[in-house]
Amino acid sequence: MEAPSPFVPRASRRALGRLRYVLVALVATALARPHTALAQEGGIPLGAMAPGAAVVSLDGKAVDLAQFIGKTPVVLEFWATWCPLCRQLEPAMAAARQQYAGRVTFVSVGVSSNQSAERQKAYVDEKRLGGEFVFDRDGKAVAAYEVPHTSYVVVVDQAGKVVYTGVGGEQDIAAAVAKAVGSDGGMHRMR
Repeated sequence: MEAPSPFVPRASRRALGRLRYVLVALVATALARPHTALAQEGGIPLGAMAPGAAVVSLDGKAVDLAQFIGKTPVVLEFWATWCPLCRQLEPAMAAARQQYAGRVTFVSVGVSSNQSAERQKAYVDEKRLGGEFVFDRDGKAVAAYEVPHTSYVVVVDQAGKVVYTGVGGEQDIAAAVAKAVGSDGGMHRMR
């Protein structure tokens, strides 16, 4: 125990001790909290122009992500069949696809880590998932979009500008898409 200071009254020392205890408890709580849908350190910067990247369709035909950019707003989801956060995100993606049908293009970009286009095609067929599906066989899309993690979502407005990025299974996809189709033109990184 510290020697009492002759310059700090005893009541103040007790108050400082309690304050220290509360601060330690707050920091410990913040560090222990699960972080499922936080902004990531990496990823393409908000406001950047969405790049093209060579990928393939799930039946092996050459495709470039650039063909989807600039016509309508676009939602890109980087996913894998083994990713639990991606599976958690499926209902939100399906609801947003339905809500924005005909106004927004949804492109699911399969990552090649422990994955094949054939496996993803079987999964998509089995689950009857909608939207466009491509496979990033050579990692070019992952590199171009600086993808930090599966379940990474990028929303691009009609002008080709990135207006939202997020990662995790609890993203509000409909709200993210609203950033691209709304009149506010705002940019948002999921926090």
